[in-house]
Amino acid sequence: MAPGWLQVVCLLLLGMRAAQGTTIEMQNAAAMAAGLCNTRPTDLVFIIDSSRSVRPSEFEQVKVFLAKVIEGLDVGPDTTRVGVINYASRVKNEISLKAHRSKAGLTKAVGKIEPLSTGTMTGLAIQFALNVAFSEAEGARVKSQGVSKVAIIVTDGRPQDNVREVALKAREAGIEIFAIGVGRVDMNTLKQMASEPLEEHTDYVESYSLIEKLTKKFQEAFCACSNAATDVVFLIDGSKSVRPENFELVKKWINQIVDKLDVAESKAHVGLVQYSSTVRQEFPLGRYNNKKDLKDAVKKMDYMERGTMTGLALNFLSENSFTPANGARPGVAKVGIVFTDGRSQDYIGDAARKAKENGFKMYAVGVGNAVEDELREIASEPMADHYFYTADFKAMTQIAKKLQINVCQEEDPCECDSIVKFQKKVEGALQALTKKLESVTKRIAALENKIV
Repeated sequence: MAPGWLQVVCLLLLGMRAAQGTTIEMQNAAAMAAGLCNTRPTDLVFIIDSSRSVRPSEFEQVKVFLAKVIEGLDVGPDTTRVGVINYASRVKNEISLKAHRSKAGLTKAVGKIEPLSTGTMTGLAIQFALNVAFSEAEGARVKSQGVSKVAIIVTDGRPQDNVREVALKAREAGIEIFAIGVGRVDMNTLKQMASEPLEEHTDYVESYSLIEKLTKKFQEAFCACSNAATDVVFLIDGSKSVRPENFELVKKWINQIVDKLDVAESKAHVGLVQYSSTVRQEFPLGRYNNKKDLKDAVKKMDYMERGTMTGLALNFLSENSFTPANGARPGVAKVGIVFTDGRSQDYIGDAARKAKENGFKMYAVGVGNAVEDELREIASEPMADHYFYTADFKAMTQIAKKLQINVCQEEDPCECDSIVKFQKKVEGALQALTKKLESVTKRIAALENKIV
């Protein structure tokens, strides 16, 4: 009996040790668990398949999934608005973005949705979302540049209409699309609908009973620190060794990181500089204050080719990119992200040191023949968080997932007093538990001595 008690004690103590090392990620997790997350302003529309292949019990599981994702959101007219489209052979606007201002009313409305039980017109549903659900008349904030537009599609079959063209129109209109497939879904259809990068925007589960496991992913996707302003400048190697096809992958990688930022007038500003034998500013900080225009500008960047003057580029970053003349804001965190695929043809030491001495947080990303010593010289400390290398351009998406531009205020990342209160309650409970454990441990020790 004593060994079992000791195992319990050890596990509890380990749990307390983990709880003591609170990080921003853990605070967000606590926020989500308590339903207190301060999410980015978002217009979110669920597009759910209720065709005859979806059994009533399975449709109930979809509604549970929706309710759990909603539970982790900061629902309100100025934060996250949620709509639901139900479709089969026809489309029904179950909940408009303007319908509910509270989580309770929204969740109750989701619970009342009934399946339509006919065909599978997924393209028609996406068209409805584009034309109606994301319209100003239905509550979408079309004139607010800082509001993200997100659609989450849940389907279990092959559509009876075309989805490729209408999904492309929706994405071009600035709607970020996540596609969730269940059971015998057509995977090519999911890829035709989803936003890039596909590995982050497509999900598959074998049955509706497993869809609930995706809840955390979407809660984390929407739970973010939206209060902090930052100036981010990408410094991109456009030398001839990169090659045109890989340069296209680099542009996709930049936009993958942009997707993770809260781009807005008072939040994240992004600038882009390309270099080879010379340095060219593609666009300065603050020119684009919404993700759609910003990502479009990145896609239009032309490949320079020629040499690799990384030192010259780093000097340009310090002396030009982060100046008020080029859109930099006083008192705002400055982040430089340097990408290169080879050895610099000039000396980088002084320029790399100057950037860090100026207080810039520097990330160094290398691919292929990039020199790792140079990357380490560029990167800020701790090195593990700011230095990345891969041998293959196709693996850059993995770096984008790992690279976290942390611009939150560490003491209160989501500006949510409730999170702090929640943590204090947890800490108090742990302290009380510690005292009880100490008492139990003493009793166990005394008991063991008697047994011996």
